[in-house]
Amino acid sequence: MAQTYDHEYDIVVVGSGNGAMTAAICAAKTGARTLVIEKSDQYGGTSATSGGGVWIPNNRYAKAAGADDSPEEATTYIRHVARPEVREELIDVYVREGPRMIDYLHENTDWVRYVNLQHYPDYFPADPGGRSGNRSMEPEILDGLLLGKELWQLRKQHPQTHLPGGITFTQVEGQVLLGGLPGWKSMMARRVWEYMSDIRMRWRSTRDRRLTMGNAGIARLRLAMRDLNVPLWLNCALSELIVDDSGRVSGVVAEKPGQGTVRIGATKGVILAAGGFERNAELREKYLPHPTNTEWSAANMHNTGDAIVAAQQLGAATSQMDWGWWTTTCVIPGREKAHLMMVEKSMPGNYTVNQKGERFSNESQNYVGFVEDLFREYKNGNPCVPCYMIFDSDFRRERPCGPLPQAKLFPDWMVPRSWWTQSFLTKAKTLEGLAQKISVDKIGLLETSAKVNSYAEEGKDLDFQRGDNDYDRYYGDPRFKNPCLGPLRQPPFYAMAMYPGEMGTAGGLVIDAHGRVLRDDSDETPIAGLYATGNCTAALLPSYPGPGSTLGPAMVFGYLAARHATGLSEEAPA
Repeated sequence: MAQTYDHEYDIVVVGSGNGAMTAAICAAKTGARTLVIEKSDQYGGTSATSGGGVWIPNNRYAKAAGADDSPEEATTYIRHVARPEVREELIDVYVREGPRMIDYLHENTDWVRYVNLQHYPDYFPADPGGRSGNRSMEPEILDGLLLGKELWQLRKQHPQTHLPGGITFTQVEGQVLLGGLPGWKSMMARRVWEYMSDIRMRWRSTRDRRLTMGNAGIARLRLAMRDLNVPLWLNCALSELIVDDSGRVSGVVAEKPGQGTVRIGATKGVILAAGGFERNAELREKYLPHPTNTEWSAANMHNTGDAIVAAQQLGAATSQMDWGWWTTTCVIPGREKAHLMMVEKSMPGNYTVNQKGERFSNESQNYVGFVEDLFREYKNGNPCVPCYMIFDSDFRRERPCGPLPQAKLFPDWMVPRSWWTQSFLTKAKTLEGLAQKISVDKIGLLETSAKVNSYAEEGKDLDFQRGDNDYDRYYGDPRFKNPCLGPLRQPPFYAMAMYPGEMGTAGGLVIDAHGRVLRDDSDETPIAGLYATGNCTAALLPSYPGPGSTLGPAMVFGYLAARHATGLSEEAPA
């Protein structure tokens, strides 16, 4: 029976993050009629709210900087830190095709440009093949007014990735600003002045036109799409996939305001790039480690796993559904979305304890690893949800923490009264009083504090080796004997409750080297016409080997999916 459609294209891309837009650009460059549909009224997804880093070893920008690296070293490193569920054949494809994807975007668009991050280390830099920089990139700064009216439809950065009021900074600037490192005051003053003196923009909005991080990455990709006349339909939610008589996916059914249910044909393929399932409480309970709660998630409010569910209905295989891009979060009273707590734990002058008042992990390690430790401890009967970051008034005065700027800028009397609660922020004149307020064992907390103060003086964490590697020290303060350890002696003392949250889920559809979705059968045959990339797929780099381990694979397999769907690649990429 012939299918009928309300609209027909060659390629339909579901989602509007880095992976989706990369796929759309690559498909459109071949001449394929390409459409991107986005569920919400803003585009960019989780990518837009992120730090915008893209982890691609041996990329053109690193080579131009003279980086000492090789595909063999990168492959060794990924395989050494990879989880056992990762399909090894995809690692070789990623290492080989990642630099080609970046070259393709650089050479075939006027907009997609990145900056090498020379000093941002891999997250396991001491492991075989690890590096202390030159594998991650961040997008070049962009004037948001180049987007015209679409600037107001671009999803805003996560609050952690800009200053209060929405003033932006780059990843390089963020190391200084978020760490309260030398020069932060002058850097902040310069950014505030640039923002306030932009009279043209201040008349129109509080939004900073200086786009950085994830906003810059998405804006650059969107401008490249516009040059190719690729339409982006907002408020257009996938409801199911259309399969023709031959068993091939030939389009999508979507809900669109003003039109209701629409059938959109895709003669060459559908590419799913619609994020994970972090806002779907039922799927969280079914798949993710416990305890789990949507309130602890810092992810996109619209990510409910629609693409995964639609593909599962066709018999698609899934993997790693118990995994996420973990990070501790804090839950601010009255806020819809949890706040990321990724950087603060690395700074000297704090430590994190469970309800016994004991530390349970290296606070300065990468955020995915820290929450992995938290889940393991919880499973072993160790009460650590919530856990508490403990700090003193010296730390409070000098360094930002969660949504709190330094007390020099935002003293305690300015903190909303509703924030002073055990489930978010607590203060006491003594550690004993603090322990009582947050229901943490007093003796355990005092013993932990004494140990941390001793380690700070010695410069060596004997329990968890905090500060021993380059990644630990990236957000530390080099003025301290150990950049990640400082004493806590100055009252009052504070505790901020932290929860096992995530930036997104990291499990989903199983794909091959072309980005084709595979069936849940013994032969793992591809579902004809169906491709996927990004957080709706099983993550290639779930251990988070370096900054940008989500966006890198999303873009690479979006690129490969578009190439295969449009006929540029019939065999495995070589």
